[in-house]
Amino acid sequence: MKAKVLLSLILLCGGLAAPSARAEDAAPAAPATPPACELPSYLLTTDSQLHKVADTVKDGKPLEILVIGSRSTTIPSSEDSSYPARMQAILKEKLPPSEPVHVSVEIQSKKTAAEAASTFVKLMEEKRPTLVIWQTGTVDAIRSIDPDEFRGAVTEGVAALQNAGADVVLMNLQYSPRTETMISVPPYLDNMRVVAQEHDIPLFDRFAIMRQWNDQGQFDLFSPSRGPELAKQVHDCLGRALAQFVIDAAHLGPAQQQN
Repeated sequence: MKAKVLLSLILLCGGLAAPSARAEDAAPAAPATPPACELPSYLLTTDSQLHKVADTVKDGKPLEILVIGSRSTTIPSSEDSSYPARMQAILKEKLPPSEPVHVSVEIQSKKTAAEAASTFVKLMEEKRPTLVIWQTGTVDAIRSIDPDEFRGAVTEGVAALQNAGADVVLMNLQYSPRTETMISVPPYLDNMRVVAQEHDIPLFDRFAIMRQWNDQGQFDLFSPSRGPELAKQVHDCLGRALAQFVIDAAHLGPAQQQN
């Protein structure tokens, strides 16, 4: 019962969607970055590179991105506002028109890292993405999975994705001040950071990013009163940040971006 309550609280930004969905090509065009989305540069900086993404874009081939996540990947009845759809819209705006960008979503609802990783070989055979963004850690933290076991599962999952030929970005837990005192998050954040360093892959620090927005007053993530509207705003900002993160990690210079 406690786990169910925690899961309901921490999944602020999403709800259960279909098991697999493609971000709509008709996602809204991306205007200038809103002030609420602003972040210090260090939160979007990584020394690891997305070599396969860079080669794909430079060769003018379709950029296939697969987001593997939980309920917080989606917004019920508003998929074009979810962060994968917003990321797709931003990438399409920033990359040349001749560069096809497709973002699909694979929901691994209520699965631990180990449970999700066990599906990766088959999933990669079906999807064959250039880049996989794996959002994980929330369910493990709620269930108090042993942190060492969690690290081992993430390591195995990353290895499976890389062995299938994809670039990988790890995305950690989302920040929620409503559950901060109810679950122990640091061991899972630390272990994801260790795995990212060991495999030389980018870590998109969603936890630190959302905490920054909350602490600076850009979003009130404690109050549930704004509901879906708040979720759309947070997802829009996450999609923008993630798109820029991918562009920077792939070292796509002006020649690969639209002016």
